[in-house]
Amino acid sequence: MTFSQSNYDIRCEWGLAGVLALAPQSQAVVVIDVLSFSTAVEIAVSRGAEVLPYRWNDASAQTFAIAKRAHLAAPRGQAGYSLSPASLESIHQGESLVLPSPNGSTMSLEAAVIAPTWCACLRNAPAVAARLRSNAQRIAVIPAGEQWDDGSLRPCLEDLIGAGAVIAELPGSRSPEADLAVAAFERFRSSLEETISNCGSGRELAQRGFHRDLELASALNVSQAAPVFSADRFRPS
Repeated sequence: MTFSQSNYDIRCEWGLAGVLALAPQSQAVVVIDVLSFSTAVEIAVSRGAEVLPYRWNDASAQTFAIAKRAHLAAPRGQAGYSLSPASLESIHQGESLVLPSPNGSTMSLEAAVIAPTWCACLRNAPAVAARLRSNAQRIAVIPAGEQWDDGSLRPCLEDLIGAGAVIAELPGSRSPEADLAVAAFERFRSSLEETISNCGSGRELAQRGFHRDLELASALNVSQAAPVFSADRFRPS
């Protein structure tokens, strides 16, 4: 219980371990992975598609996609749909997409076993918060972070900002960790694209040519989509 932040309505902690620590004492979980998973989910769902998270990007993902009659997202940078949000600007209403992701998908699947689970980014942070205000009081907002080469968690600025964008819209008492996320969001709110493009994760994407992804991920409050996990996929709420 020491690390559950259960004395507060709004909690915030990092990664899969954060999900496991906070979700059991929460009425809802929000997954934040700004530069890939959650922005990709928002864009797909806002266009009327559904997203099936999947843990592993291996041969089993293709088998799973076939069984679900869904597209399988390719690695970022390859042709077709992928974790690149820009690749999903052309997805069609009614399509289903299997989205393998070691961070966002794994966190979503683990969280959904424990509590109602939502997916948010900067684009839809106020929309998700608005749904949550009607559905839950005790809420865990979980920034995914990235991974170092050894597989350990690398807390990253863009996900802390994204978490803060959601938390800033929620009523209730905040843990100090949640307050920190809001402080990061408020500090950089007026320069989101510049800040995200120049942080470590953003520079990596820019070097790989994913400038459109940075533009999409940095946009604040441009979507009313509020993806909620239902059965095996994220759908509009």
